[in-house]
This record gives sequence, structure tokens and C-alpha cells, in this order.
Amino acid sequence: MPIPAPRTDRRCSAVPRGLIFAAILPLALALAACSTGTAPTSPPLKTGGGVYKVGNPYQIAGIWYYPHEDDKYDSTGIASWYGPQFHGKPTANGEIFDQNALTAAHPTLPMPVLARVTNLENGKSIIVRINDRGPFAAGREIDLSKHAAEQLDFMTKGTAKVRVQYVGLAPLEGGLGDGRGVAESFIAPRVDTPPEERKVEGTAPVTKVATVATAGLPPPAGTMSAPLASAPASVPPASNMQPIPDGAPAGPETVQRVPVTGPGNLYVQAGSFQNLQNAESVRQQLAGLGRVEIQTTTVDGTSFYRVRVGPLTDVPAADSSLQSVIAQGHKGARIVVD
Repeated sequence: MPIPAPRTDRRCSAVPRGLIFAAILPLALALAACSTGTAPTSPPLKTGGGVYKVGNPYQIAGIWYYPHEDDKYDSTGIASWYGPQFHGKPTANGEIFDQNALTAAHPTLPMPVLARVTNLENGKSIIVRINDRGPFAAGREIDLSKHAAEQLDFMTKGTAKVRVQYVGLAPLEGGLGDGRGVAESFIAPRVDTPPEERKVEGTAPVTKVATVATAGLPPPAGTMSAPLASAPASVPPASNMQPIPDGAPAGPETVQRVPVTGPGNLYVQAGSFQNLQNAESVRQQLAGLGRVEIQTTTVDGTSFYRVRVGPLTDVPAADSSLQSVIAQGHKGARIVVD
């Protein structure tokens, strides 16, 4: 918003013209001298320099986050971005945040690691370096740097439906390396529900369920940056991705295009359970919040029953529904895209 110029009183006494010239001449000479020199430029920000860090569980606004190593991480949600207010400041693992680099903040993945982020609204996909913690707004999956948000074409909009997939460990010296991760590999943890969901599963009353309609939950359309043993057959191979612009080499900093079936539906996932009756109990508890579904999926041979509210019309509606689900005691609830 423009700031109005201060009002001036023009009823001042006249000033001798010679005195005005004497005052202006030194200033004009100084400005002329400055114009002949080179404008100072800011030095480039240091890259790398941080440490490998997983971190301890922590609590923000009443919600617990549990950082852990997970080389099978593959999740959908809402991305946001951050930039000037943090530019040049330390990240959570001791690096320097550069809003003009392809970096990101994530609440639980180790640092630094590489992850593929795909905008499920337009199919644009990039590799980013996760070297910070965040976002801490409920319902956000990842916080991208300003440059990364520009590459995925949602900076002006502010948020986007995304898929986040683990790629590999990032080189400690900074950057993306070759975009495939360094040679070391994590040992994937046993597939399990988060601690908060396990607590709900253990305490929810078991009720008799006559019939519960369940539907298979395939992952959203996208691509894996490298073949993984757990990758579903329906995920298109990386060879289907086309670099942008056409003919450009697909390097680690290249925006790639992946097939997407559409913008996808937004849901609030209250919890994921191995016990169908416990899932039904939570579904009944949340019935007053709108349409509540139980969807089933199989991960490494184990069936999980996901309780979801939706579909929801847009991000504000999903944010509002998420707050309602959290208020019912499900602090591990999150927004997902299907």
C-alpha cells in the first residue's frame, strides 16, 4: 500500500539562489563520482557446511513430530514456501538457507537428504535438498524455497497439492549432486502407524461391525526418481518423464514433467489402523464432520485401514476440517491428496 507523501508548508520565506547552488553542487559531484564506480554485490551464500541430523521428537503447537530415517517415504499433501525472511539464516542442520537454491524444509525426514517433489496440479517435478525443519502449520507436508516454488509454478498461489518421495542422502558439501543420492543407504524401518495413531488404535473401543465398505487406495499418479522395491506397479517409470524444455538434458536441477490424472481430491486422514474395528470406531466418532470413509491399502503385505474425511473442495476447507479432526483428539491427523 503506497504511503502518502508528507504535507509541506509552501509558505516559507525565499532562499537566495546562490545559497541553493552552493548546497547542491557538492552533492551533485558526490553522486557523479558514485555513478562511475561499480555497485557492490552481495557475496554468494555458502553451500553445505552442515551435519547429518535426524533429531529427537519435538512438539509444536500441541502436535508431536517424530523425525526418523525412512528411505521408502512417499507421501502426499500440501506444499507451502518460504523465502526472504529466512534468507541467509542457519537451517536446522547448520547450513545457510538460500531462497534461490532448490531446498526445502520437512518436519520428519533426516537432513540433508534429496527428495522428489511433484506438483500434482500441473505434473511439474523437481529434486530438492531437505536441510531444514518445517513447515509447522498444521496440514502442510513440505516447505519449499522460493526458487523451488517458482520451478513448480505455485509461488504466486502460495500452496500446491504435491507428492514427496525420498531419493537418497544429499552430499554434505551442498547441492544436489547427480540427483540420485550418495551411495550410502538407510535401513528402512518396519512399517507401522505413528505413535499417536497407535495410541488411538490401542484405546479405541472395539465394536461389532456388520459391513464396512472399503476401497483400494492406489498412490497418486507420478513417478519414482529411481526404482524401489516397494514401488507399486501402477507408478509410471522414470523414463516416462519428459524434460522441460524439450531436448534439454534431464539433470538434477531440471524441471521434469510427469503424467498426472488430475488435480486430485483433498482428504483429512484422521488415522491409519491395522484393526478394521478400531477404524470403524473412529469413523463413527467423526461422522458429524461430514462424509467419512474407510479406505484400505496394503504396505509390505500388511493391511492398513485409513479413516478419511472428504473429499474436500479446496485447501481452506481442508484446513478447517483438519482443525475439527484435531479437536476430536486426533493430533496426528493430516491432509492428503488422492
